[in-house]
Amino acid sequence: MATTSNLRIRRTEAQVHALLGVEREIRANDHNGNRKYLKDFSNAFRNYKSVLDEQQLLNAVTHADTVLIGDYHALPAAQRFAASLLEQRVQPGDRPVVLGVETIFARDQHILDEWWRREISEAEFRERIRFDLDWGYDWASFYELMLTAREQAEAIYGLDCMPREDLRKIGARDRHAAHKIAEIRQKHPNAVIVVLFGESHLAPAHLPGQLRERLPEERVLTVLQNVDALYWHAAGEQRKQVRAVGVSDDVVCVFNSTPLEKYENYRLHLSRWCREAGEGPDLCPTIYNLMDSLAEFLGINRYSAHNSTQPKFLMDLLPEVYGPSSGDLFRRLLTRGAFDEAQIAAIARRVEERGSIYLPQANVLYIHDFRMSYAAEETARFLHHACQGLPRRKKNAPSLDHADQFYAAVVENALGYFGSMVLDPARPASEDENVREILQLEPSRVELSRAQCEELAEASHSSERFAANSQNLGYRLGRNLYDFYIAGKITRGVLRNIFLTHLDAPGSARELCWKLVGKLRRGKLA
Repeated sequence: MATTSNLRIRRTEAQVHALLGVEREIRANDHNGNRKYLKDFSNAFRNYKSVLDEQQLLNAVTHADTVLIGDYHALPAAQRFAASLLEQRVQPGDRPVVLGVETIFARDQHILDEWWRREISEAEFRERIRFDLDWGYDWASFYELMLTAREQAEAIYGLDCMPREDLRKIGARDRHAAHKIAEIRQKHPNAVIVVLFGESHLAPAHLPGQLRERLPEERVLTVLQNVDALYWHAAGEQRKQVRAVGVSDDVVCVFNSTPLEKYENYRLHLSRWCREAGEGPDLCPTIYNLMDSLAEFLGINRYSAHNSTQPKFLMDLLPEVYGPSSGDLFRRLLTRGAFDEAQIAAIARRVEERGSIYLPQANVLYIHDFRMSYAAEETARFLHHACQGLPRRKKNAPSLDHADQFYAAVVENALGYFGSMVLDPARPASEDENVREILQLEPSRVELSRAQCEELAEASHSSERFAANSQNLGYRLGRNLYDFYIAGKITRGVLRNIFLTHLDAPGSARELCWKLVGKLRRGKLA
């Protein structure tokens, strides 16, 4: 009988040789292999306790409340295995099944829900979740999983948040995903939760550890796929082919591909990404970087799990961002959204004048022509709405009278202008002459009064004057806030509190405006 070592050599020698060249090319293009986070995964799974047959594997899955499936993103077989396992787990009269995926950001849940309800096509779903731009792996195998879940499961949820490319923040993504899974458990107390997440997240101290802290009574099974060390070890077994192994009481590993197939698929993806790099700029990372920078400046915790002095999971509130190549899709969203013809015309004019616009009703930011100051202003406007929980998107949001709407617009413009100055201090000042005439201000004067604000509000009954007056009064306040900050008369904490002030209650926007005006006149906001 052949020895274990001889079996392993015979089964793997040619594959190992072929892998050497693939791994050299991967290392030349991907320098993350030595990161501690990734090593934690590879070091955690070096040996297994037993070989499992298909029935033993299915039994392990059946007894779990939550099944964490490790995904090697570049390998279509990994997503297809997840689809088959989900389908196997759905049994008549048994517990319902819910799917959670890393591929879709939690912030895009509304898009996923539209697709679930069959309100949008496959093509629109793919484009709006930015699958090719933000994910870039095989669509067919992922969409096969989604279709299987839509037919078989009770619900589908997006679990991920930004930033995906920064391994320094990867622990925050684990905490975020664990929180989202705990939320799913609250919504579906009797369901089996099947999760497909990147394999490196499934080291014991990563996502599984975070999940154990949040749901200590949950029976969690980790299902790994094609882990290299376990594959090479199993290659020495007397059996012709090992389908699965038991690593520990709550971890199994299945084999549906060879390491060579895994890494060849990854190498092909790297090659395709390099070829596509010259197709034009993707402005989404630029906008998200501006948002992240402004939030960091204000000391806002983008990963806070609580609504108190921070917005809950700000990373889940990030807007859909459309660039010049998505103009047709953006126009379709407008025509079927909560915008009438006059509003659509006003949006078009603003885009033509500024190059970009943020629409809080849809939480969408469109950039036709990137101009730093305006893009920064629209980003700050988003952050202002996000800090309030995006009230404009809520169907039961309270209605405000004309004055409240005016003052809310003033605050929005003030914070937008302030944020743009923080991100782009070279932005030139601008002001409508009509506003200067009403306020009777000399160019050098910055003081305002309540009476002047009220007079400006009264003069803003037409939609054109409403937009111009609220913008220019807001700009004046925003410029004053920035000047006070530069002079050391206002702290970032105070500025953060202004961003976090909720304006959806009647009178709250007016009260905040008057408070700012009074403190600016006295020369102290801290």
